[in-house]
Amino acid sequence: MFEYAPAPESRSIVDIAPSYGLFIDGEFVPPASSGGVFKTVNPATEEVLAEVSTAGPEDVDRAVAAARRAFGPWSALPGAERAKYLFRIARILQERSRELAVLESLDNGKPIRESRDVDLPLAAAHFFYYAGWADKLKYAGFGDDPRPLGVAAQVIPWNFPMLMLAWKIAPALATGNTVVLKPAETTPLSALFFADVCRQADLPPGVVNIVTGAGETGRTLVEHPGVDKVAFTGSTEVGRQIARSVAGTRKRLTLELGGKAANIVFDDAPIDQAVEGIVNGIFFNQGHVCCAGSRLLIQESAYDEVIEALKRRMATLRVGDPLDKNTDIGAINSAEQLERIRTLSDIGAEEGAERWSPPCELPAQGFWFAPTIFTGVTQAHRIAREEIFGPVLSVLTFRTPAEAIEKANNTPYGLSAGIWTEKGSQILAVADKLRAGVVWANTFNKFDPTSPFGGYKESGYGREGGRHGLEAYLA
Repeated sequence: MFEYAPAPESRSIVDIAPSYGLFIDGEFVPPASSGGVFKTVNPATEEVLAEVSTAGPEDVDRAVAAARRAFGPWSALPGAERAKYLFRIARILQERSRELAVLESLDNGKPIRESRDVDLPLAAAHFFYYAGWADKLKYAGFGDDPRPLGVAAQVIPWNFPMLMLAWKIAPALATGNTVVLKPAETTPLSALFFADVCRQADLPPGVVNIVTGAGETGRTLVEHPGVDKVAFTGSTEVGRQIARSVAGTRKRLTLELGGKAANIVFDDAPIDQAVEGIVNGIFFNQGHVCCAGSRLLIQESAYDEVIEALKRRMATLRVGDPLDKNTDIGAINSAEQLERIRTLSDIGAEEGAERWSPPCELPAQGFWFAPTIFTGVTQAHRIAREEIFGPVLSVLTFRTPAEAIEKANNTPYGLSAGIWTEKGSQILAVADKLRAGVVWANTFNKFDPTSPFGGYKESGYGREGGRHGLEAYLA
């Protein structure tokens, strides 16, 4: 066996300031209220990276007012002129992608290979894509004279900070809206870096504003009367609260919430290819993926072969330093999330499921959890019903396609699903009956800015990405 030599990416290529203010009206400003500051830490080492300001109600007022002032001139620009700014932002993201990838891995804990090869290229691609739509809105199928809504309040999660920012901001700006963005409190640094990208691109002041803080800051922003549109990605519980607060107002709302996706493997599936898809579906980004394939449904006649191949593949996964280019699984984003993963995993074992993890040495410092699978899981187990949001896979079995469909749909969520089979007719027949917003066939976690993404039931409503992603920002 050959040993992997360490291949660390240098963290010296990115400059992290000791403290950050709020980005309002094109400038970094101190908070007006006594909201104080909070620390953002590296989850792999628990090292404090920076102090970040907490925005209070007065700060949110200032940000919304700046976005409102900028809305008139920005929305009046011809689409081709707005497109120039988006193209410029996309190019800057590409030029500075190495810096951003390192910053993302430091603040989030994800492997540098994922930040470098997935998050940043996709973020730039979204700005390129929506820049192309900016002067073609009347051909998008939303009427002859589609108009922007106004000020968009956008709240993004910690699992894909830069990518979720691009999903939200790019279509909003392309359609002529202005933005107040609130990043997650555990991963604010890439959004604050993006503020510098906006200045470098000469984006007019007030078009993009960034306020940092915890849940109270997000609630203040979402409930602000000067906001015309709310876009939220995060937990189903918070999504419900937002829906209640927006109900009865004129605000438009899109929600992309949790998931408990089924990855269905039939007995005629290409096993090695399916195993790679299973691993990518649940262990990519430490399982911090709302559309993660966290329920594996295997046809009984293929069960032994799939489980044996899966365990063999899991034994090769490397857990460790997120900045090492050899790392497959990085750190859990926070101590709070790690505790949730541990709690639900312990409950799974207590309820009778059989737990297995490959031998791996976890670092002493930081927040870590070994890749884990549970076999002998039934639909009554909590680990088969609740979103764990970690590198934990629940394995169930089925005999017929009808049983697979019934089990896959037996969840309050409906964000995504995967199908593995050699029969095209079976793919189409099963996909047509799955109650999920995205269904992948013989692959998993494939994203493209031209393709819409969103869910059903408790996974939210509305679509982001593609032509459909424009509709949420047009009157």
